[in-house]
Amino acid sequence: MSLFLKIAVDGPSASGKGTIARRLADQFHLSYLDTGALYRVVAKHILENGGNPDNPEDALKAAIFVRDHFNWDMLEDPSIRNDVVADATSRSSQIPVLREALMDFQRDFASHPPHNPHSKPWEGSILDGRDIGTVICPDADVKFYITASTEVRAERRTKELNNKGIPSSYETVLQDMAERDARDKSRTTNPLKPAPDAVIMDTSDMSTDQVFETACAIIRRKLV
Repeated sequence: MSLFLKIAVDGPSASGKGTIARRLADQFHLSYLDTGALYRVVAKHILENGGNPDNPEDALKAAIFVRDHFNWDMLEDPSIRNDVVADATSRSSQIPVLREALMDFQRDFASHPPHNPHSKPWEGSILDGRDIGTVICPDADVKFYITASTEVRAERRTKELNNKGIPSSYETVLQDMAERDARDKSRTTNPLKPAPDAVIMDTSDMSTDQVFETACAIIRRKLV
């Protein structure tokens, strides 16, 4: 394994992959890219420019803009987390030309993360998403596929939304999640699935700390 550690984390929504990826990034000093947030930035750009999230031409233009003008602040923009952008992201991220436009950017990020002026040089990278271990970083040193039952994930997401002051019902969230899972798994371009060599972790009955400690142990074994 190279001295530069590369980790891929995949899984469906509300599986806990983002929480784990961020903690692993802090633990091992890895540059972290939430690729879901990247697609949200693209969707927001589509909307801001009067585009249609279902239109491949609008999606491609937005992806190229974000790719060519990327900066860390884009990922921290709270407005990419609202429901309107979330819906546009779910629709636009299915478009093959959009995904292809962002593919090399994500691969370059994984191998050569952009410098962050508030951090010392990175010791590796960690990306989370839905096609990281299978498409973006098939050469990753460690691959995780974080999952949980649809019911557990819906409970987590409902609680998260209500805690943010966004009234949400479990039944609605469950239906939306099932529909999104179906789209992610059935799309023709880079569908959601675990890489053949991924460590599959079902977090349905695990605490965040348990998942984190298990992942750390797996990574440390790779570093020996």
